[in-house]
Amino acid sequence: MKHSPWLALLAAAAVSIALWQLHQASRGVVTRRVDLAGTPVTVYRPAKGPAEGPAAGPAAGTPGPVVVIAHGFAGSQQLMQSFALSFAHNGYTAVTFDFPGHGRNARPLTGSLTEIDGATRTLVASLAGVARYARGLGDGRLAVLGHSMATDIVVRYAESDPQVAATIAVSMFSPAVTATEPRNLLVIVGDWEGTLKREALRALGLATAPAAALPGITYGDPAAGTARRVAWSDHVEHVSVLFSQQSSREAIAWLDQVFGIVRTAPPVLDGRGPWILLLVGGVALLARSLAPWLPVIAHPRAGAARSWRRLWLPLLLPLVATPLLLRVLPTRFLPVVVGDYLAVHFALYGLLTALCLLWSRPAGAARSRPLSTRVPLATRVPLAGAALAMAAFGLVALAWPIDSYFTAFMPGPGRVVLTLAMLAGTLAYFLSDEWLTRGEGAARGAYLASKIAFLASLAAAVALDFERLFFLVIIVPVMVLFFLVYGLFSHWAYRQTGHPFVAGFANAFAFAWAIGVTFPLVAG
Repeated sequence: MKHSPWLALLAAAAVSIALWQLHQASRGVVTRRVDLAGTPVTVYRPAKGPAEGPAAGPAAGTPGPVVVIAHGFAGSQQLMQSFALSFAHNGYTAVTFDFPGHGRNARPLTGSLTEIDGATRTLVASLAGVARYARGLGDGRLAVLGHSMATDIVVRYAESDPQVAATIAVSMFSPAVTATEPRNLLVIVGDWEGTLKREALRALGLATAPAAALPGITYGDPAAGTARRVAWSDHVEHVSVLFSQQSSREAIAWLDQVFGIVRTAPPVLDGRGPWILLLVGGVALLARSLAPWLPVIAHPRAGAARSWRRLWLPLLLPLVATPLLLRVLPTRFLPVVVGDYLAVHFALYGLLTALCLLWSRPAGAARSRPLSTRVPLATRVPLAGAALAMAAFGLVALAWPIDSYFTAFMPGPGRVVLTLAMLAGTLAYFLSDEWLTRGEGAARGAYLASKIAFLASLAAAVALDFERLFFLVIIVPVMVLFFLVYGLFSHWAYRQTGHPFVAGFANAFAFAWAIGVTFPLVAG
């Protein structure tokens, strides 16, 4: 591979522009971080005072309504910044926070995840504490917004507190919705969330004739608290719905209607979605431009070099066997929701892949030897250095921006050990997968096929144990994005180094980090 200074300059420009735009998004908004009895809270206010919108409402400096914003499963308050900044830019005070076990909230989540009197009660109590604090920041008028898991939490809290004037549920699933509660309910769903779109219309139909429930139409009277509306956000799914300007526009219009605010200018909306994508693209280009600096480790390139005819067994056996075996093998060993299962799934899938590689060696092939004896002594140090350099690049280039502008991504003291435990599982998968799909003459498209097979095995696991593992469905879009980005990193690293270990280690480290720092902690 040849180093291109122009590509490096383009990458640096893309990253710089994206970071600048993301930083500028908070101009005109004053943020304050508060520790509320161990719960991390952030308050967003208009810099010129919480006036209720452009050319409308009370004078600048007069307290206005407050919106408490709750994140979903494996999320954090950073994930809800787009809504918070949009509300603050338009005169509302917005309050975000981390639920127990999430983000930087060091307290674990307590209670059963499948019972209303368990974790749900804990989460509602956490929201109630933040809402009591938030109500004192404004004029007493309060609205709540929740995403995904938190939609059920905000619905239940709003039903228990008659002072909540409006509820906004983004990607909602909540059996607690009734024909009359909560007051003034807006449901926003991404256009690519088919199941949740049907759930939204079902909830809307409780207050109207079910056959007449249509998106984009407001039913009921906001003044009486009976208003209901369902809105689709175009071309987004379960995560990107949070960054859609259409979502923020619907939410602000709903709050304005409930609180009687008339605007004379269009609302100011946070538009971080495209800038996050530009940032990720810029980091990818930067990785491409830096790859030629990695050392050449193996020539000819190492790997199993499997043709399609010899790929079917290592692709299909782990796909089918892993979810079936994990139905009977123990997978609960860490105080983290679903993350322990995911680590074991990675580990078993990788071990089965490695066994398939050993069993289906071509006739007459040399007996497989450990990696340490396969790599000449003189190249072990460059090999380790390249793997560590690639892992460090992903950490520096992505972890800080993700933590600042997307979701909590830096581990607290209690999560370091979890990350190391996850690494044991992800190493088994990524090292065997890299070896399977690389090598001189390897089947074209094998790398993509192996990732599709892994995701299919997770889907099968969810189908076999939906009650425990349904949260895995929520993280699939983020996992796909990670597979795409780190797949590119892997391709470029392998082209330069010629050895699967470099990308295998770096990708394993990245996924272990992501799982260890984002999945909710629970009481042991």
